[in-house]
Amino acid sequence: MTTTVQEKILPVAPADQDRSAIAGDHASVTFAGKSIYFVGIGGCGMSGLALMLRQLGARCSGSDAVSSELIDSLRCAGIVVGVEQTDINLPETCDWVIASAAIKQGHPEVVAALERGIPVWSYAQALGQVQAGKTGVSIAGTHGKSTTTAMLAHALIECGLDPSVIVGATCPQIGGGSRLGAERIPGAGAMAGRPGIFLAEACEFNRSFHHHRPRIGLINNIEEDHLDMYGSLEEIIAAFGGFAQLIPAAQEGGRLLIAHEGAHRMVVASGLKCEVETFGFHPEADYQVVFEPATQRVELLQRGRRLAEWTIRMPGAHNALNSSAAAILASYLGAHWAPIARALGSFAGVDRRMQRLGTRRTELGGGGEVVVYDDYGHHPTEIDSTLRALRDVERPKRLICVFQPHQHSRTRFLLEQFAQSFSSADVVIVPHIYFVRDSEIEKSRVSAADLVDRLRKRGVTAMHVYPFEAIVEQLETICRPGDLLVIMGAGPVWQVAREFLEQQPPQS
Repeated sequence: MTTTVQEKILPVAPADQDRSAIAGDHASVTFAGKSIYFVGIGGCGMSGLALMLRQLGARCSGSDAVSSELIDSLRCAGIVVGVEQTDINLPETCDWVIASAAIKQGHPEVVAALERGIPVWSYAQALGQVQAGKTGVSIAGTHGKSTTTAMLAHALIECGLDPSVIVGATCPQIGGGSRLGAERIPGAGAMAGRPGIFLAEACEFNRSFHHHRPRIGLINNIEEDHLDMYGSLEEIIAAFGGFAQLIPAAQEGGRLLIAHEGAHRMVVASGLKCEVETFGFHPEADYQVVFEPATQRVELLQRGRRLAEWTIRMPGAHNALNSSAAAILASYLGAHWAPIARALGSFAGVDRRMQRLGTRRTELGGGGEVVVYDDYGHHPTEIDSTLRALRDVERPKRLICVFQPHQHSRTRFLLEQFAQSFSSADVVIVPHIYFVRDSEIEKSRVSAADLVDRLRKRGVTAMHVYPFEAIVEQLETICRPGDLLVIMGAGPVWQVAREFLEQQPPQS
């Protein structure tokens, strides 16, 4: 297993650490005037944090392995970014280095910083420092973090509560992946005048979310994932329990919203001093969600009393739950139900989350169009939920999915679950597994062909095709009018969707 900077150099706070030191209104670090260098600045979270700290008065710069649209946007904002990651990039005067969770042990810039005595923080540690002193809201769960965070941010903005936000995806309606909001909660509600709202995804990878400082927390769901870091599901549940323990007591305003089903709430919430409420489809949940798949209508009840209803634009029962969680959290923060419902009904989505890119003409089969979607899903549950929802909404003749597995360890640990998750697909094309954090030994233990073999045994037409250019050529030969094409995965597979659409045949 490859060792990351965060695992070895930057210790993670233990779950039983004194909450008074890491939660509540603990004073945050002053960033104004500081020189901060970001190693791996090109990710959604890291780039958003860099933009936010720049707005707070810091002098930000950084590096990444490759250029991207996000890096171009950082440069446009005045942040210097290099793509040659060497020790000479560090500014002569540097107060902190912030390293992405993906940065490996021995990275030259991190080594140089440590040799110079410059403090090195993980992204999660830095996020916790920004969240301190704010009304922190941390969104946790194996799935749905980015979508729920963006939904909540949009609702709060529309309700006039002006939150600060860091989300691990691009959401045009909130201004991208980050925004700096008010120092104090505006308005005349019960929360008015308190420290400004700060929303952030709380990722469980390497127990990163133990660095958060939430006043309010959400746990959407808990499943097996990151098994290269955790030895078992029980360890994952314990890590979420440690996250929940960071929330202050109820008399200090601490609140946890947790899924009634699928989040192991009886274990996670045991012994907590904060207020705990549940949400879900089950009628015994504190907040019951009623969903009509045919119309995408969501109704939210509290102990039988109707609170609000709205129609979601992002289809699927999982998004009904995501939007309901966002609605409840918005109400915790002082928003009223009618404007919350209007906001959620107008939420247009997040890039690479069930994102409808458009249609592509094809001359095959008499001519017609293929509908193209792009999605970030890289866990079996996400794949199954997304493909089922898209099939229900689009009702295609065939559903063709190009899926790039993300990490060899995840693929190996969850291979049978992955094979089961494509039951809604007619054709699955699998490129090479995206190699990011795993070791060379792990890389040798599983391949894309193993997944293709499992899919074929289940009766799914599946093939291993690589490189991406060859996949586009294959799509040219198999896509027919009425097909739905879903490009899926957390790696660079999104390029397939763009290239397929760009090669649109000319109008006859």
